[in-house]
Amino acid sequence: MVLPTWRDWLFSVKAFVAAMLALYCALALGLPRPYWAMATVYVVSHPLSGATRSKGVYRALGTLLGAAASVVIVPTLGSEPVLFSLVLALWTGLLMYFALLDRTPRSYLYMLAAYSLGLIALPAITTPEQIFDIAIARSEEILLGILCASVVSAVVFPTRILPLLQAKLHAWLKDAAGWAAAILSTSDGAQPVKVFTRHQLASDILALDQFILQLSYDTINTRLVAHTRGLRDRLAMLLPILSSLSVTLSELKQQDGGVPADEAGQMQAVADWLALPSGPAMHDEGQRLLGLLDKPLPEAQATDPSRAAVLGHLRTRLHALVSLWLDCQMLRDTIAQQLPQPARAFYFDRWEVGSQARHHDFGIVTFSATSVCVAIFLCCLGWMWMGWDDKGSLVSMAAIASCFFSALDEPARAQKSFFIWNTVLIVVAAALLFLIIPLAHEYETLVMSLMAPFILGGLLATRPQFTMIAMTLTVAMASVMGLSGAYNADFPSYFNMSLASVVGILYALVWTLVTRPFGAKLAMRRLVHSSWDDLARMAAGEHSDDHAVLNARMLDRLGQLVPRLSASGDDKPTDGFSELRVGFSVLDLQQDEKFLGPVARAAVQRVLEAVSTHYLALLGRARAQAAEPLGTLIQTALAHVHQEDSQAATQAAHALVELRLTLAPTQTKPA
Repeated sequence: MVLPTWRDWLFSVKAFVAAMLALYCALALGLPRPYWAMATVYVVSHPLSGATRSKGVYRALGTLLGAAASVVIVPTLGSEPVLFSLVLALWTGLLMYFALLDRTPRSYLYMLAAYSLGLIALPAITTPEQIFDIAIARSEEILLGILCASVVSAVVFPTRILPLLQAKLHAWLKDAAGWAAAILSTSDGAQPVKVFTRHQLASDILALDQFILQLSYDTINTRLVAHTRGLRDRLAMLLPILSSLSVTLSELKQQDGGVPADEAGQMQAVADWLALPSGPAMHDEGQRLLGLLDKPLPEAQATDPSRAAVLGHLRTRLHALVSLWLDCQMLRDTIAQQLPQPARAFYFDRWEVGSQARHHDFGIVTFSATSVCVAIFLCCLGWMWMGWDDKGSLVSMAAIASCFFSALDEPARAQKSFFIWNTVLIVVAAALLFLIIPLAHEYETLVMSLMAPFILGGLLATRPQFTMIAMTLTVAMASVMGLSGAYNADFPSYFNMSLASVVGILYALVWTLVTRPFGAKLAMRRLVHSSWDDLARMAAGEHSDDHAVLNARMLDRLGQLVPRLSASGDDKPTDGFSELRVGFSVLDLQQDEKFLGPVARAAVQRVLEAVSTHYLALLGRARAQAAEPLGTLIQTALAHVHQEDSQAATQAAHALVELRLTLAPTQTKPA
């Protein structure tokens, strides 16, 4: 068991201080539900000051949007409960659709707006004339909590994201260097490449997007954000390069003669160079390696055209690796020193980077949002039929449990944990509310009585595996206890409200188990099929998007796929990287073929058509197989391309070799 660090204690104490400050201010201002301000502090608090500000901004906007909607809807539809329930459900489903599409922290805005309407509107459904006052009060309480959390986070030992980002960048570059060294090392004791390492690197690059978004709230230096995004793009480019090196070396090692001594020496030199710290010596050695890799193959290695093509491809990929690594180290130094501009021009410029395009599974998003919509509508009808007068807690908690976990592949697991810990919370909160808090006659003694559970909840919030427990010990407990200016708790009301809450969560859990029996396997299959569909369309020339957009979408899809592959341990359908290599090769061929002669261009076009047919066949949509095997078509195209002497022909040859190694390998698959 890992004990809390001083940073964990600092965050927990700061959150508790902010919560008590919010509660005090809400009581002093006479707000009707001061516990909302207290709970909001724990909703938006984060160990990083910038993240606290961003969550606060999005929660404020989401709450105001939900409050505005309630002011419009309740007076209009309050007398029509079925129609009101339908509008509430449609609102929740529509906002959740936008939340699920937006995989940035901004999605919190839509999710808050989705279930805030129910939280604000349902208690006023029988008294619609009070909805404006209720909406104003809820907004004031939440904005007060956000203000207290933001001020305490920014003033009391603020934790900046930049130092953490720099540490993460160092760790990620170290992981990338380890993967590359394991691929390139020619020593007998070299460790094999682990699937976990390459999958972890892809997941880390996706996680870097979240750091970049939080960084924009933690600094006014927009150039720093741009440099970090540039580093992220080049880290992503390492993935296809390293994967390509792996399959290329696997092919060479299985051929007669193995890896030639010259190439083995170059690989070992690059592997040793990757371990050097950033600095002038590393830069000078990198330039020397680039010059070495630019030299043509020795004549003795060029006698076999097929083998020479693979060896040339190896050198090209080594050159790209060195170029990217020099760029990554330069950008990391630029970020660490907070320089306005990088010290020099970039070395790597072959593939376009910089687009923010993302892959969205509109089918799953639509299904998830529709499921939430139908669940809320039926829950509203059931609540009205039972005549349960609990201020709408049943429907509100069903909405929260449905919305909060709908982005997960298997939300039922998290909802089950949410149900269990909320049930436990009822007992703990009852002990506080009816046994301990009545003994607190001053505000100071009230703070002392709340300190233990809320400090513990803050400590648990710093550990992802304890998020659900932390949420119930802080946000849920503050809401359930319902602290106000005077002690007025009574057990029947508390029991009825608590029972309605857990029934609402249980309803959401049962609904999810019935309507979403599938899990990560479906999401993985749809991601793989989306990649195949994209590749078939790309090879057929049907995509009108520019290369930067296609590159970004393929990399984003890989980032979504590999965490699921790592969790499942099943990479039989794909390892996630082969489609990426094919995609870049197809784009290269489409970019270079227009500069080739008519014979070579026609041969390349036949290869692209065969690639499209290959992926259509995997999808079960191919009408007919290619007239010749894909490997034969690639070899024919290579022969024609090698007869031309141009930069486009050289680049097209490398793309054809990549396609042959990936789709028509003659040797065993790499480990």
